[in-house]
Amino acid sequence: MPEYDDETAADVDEQTSAARQAAAAAALGGQPVQPAGGDAAEELGDAGRAAAPAEVPAADSDEEDEFDPVAELRQKLRYAPGDWFVVHSYAGYENKVKANLETRISSLDMEDYIYQVEVPTREEVEVKNGKRLQVQNKVFPGYILVRMELTPESYSCVRNTPGVTGFVGATDRADRPAPLSLDEVLKWLAPAVETEQKKAKPEVKVLDFEVGDSVTVTDGAFASLPATISEINADQQKLKVLVSIFGRETPVELNFNQVAKI
Repeated sequence: MPEYDDETAADVDEQTSAARQAAAAAALGGQPVQPAGGDAAEELGDAGRAAAPAEVPAADSDEEDEFDPVAELRQKLRYAPGDWFVVHSYAGYENKVKANLETRISSLDMEDYIYQVEVPTREEVEVKNGKRLQVQNKVFPGYILVRMELTPESYSCVRNTPGVTGFVGATDRADRPAPLSLDEVLKWLAPAVETEQKKAKPEVKVLDFEVGDSVTVTDGAFASLPATISEINADQQKLKVLVSIFGRETPVELNFNQVAKI
């Protein structure tokens, strides 16, 4: 075991201290390091904290920020009083029947038993004569939804409303119709809230043509030839028709204004 005198030990301690300072300086980007003590120690601590990477707050996921109108509707329906019943009326008179029923509810003081009357609608785009028109169409034409507590009095109030032909959902008793389930009510009411939130693109309906219609090509290379509609692209207002050429049906894409119904 080699022996060291006091001077040699002091040199070794000095070299070790210098090596430690050099290593710390390298870790801090080459900045000189003062002996640890007093203000120098505080500066070293500040430099270390400055070198530490800043914490980045986690971004909220799109799923958390996304609003689901159908889920909110389901929650409201779950806790709303009464049951939903389907009432049949004459097609085209749904709004009139709704107004008649609401008047009877008020005049007969049935507000504590009949809570809500709805004619479910959805936003659609109709194309007729080449023009696009945004309209509100009935989800189920000829039917009305009523949320109510079913009693003999509330049943009579609804059933005897002008324009009502009866309740839907027969049971063993005529005056005890079956209510809708929660999922069935959503099927009726969800289209309206979806289009209100612009989540769903309105359905486009073409009133001038149907698949299978016989038409005559009026413009282009196949003008005057008969054809049969095989596809309708309502968004682009285009048709795919089958034109008979040399005894073979050939698919041709045309605009709405390039054909006429036979």
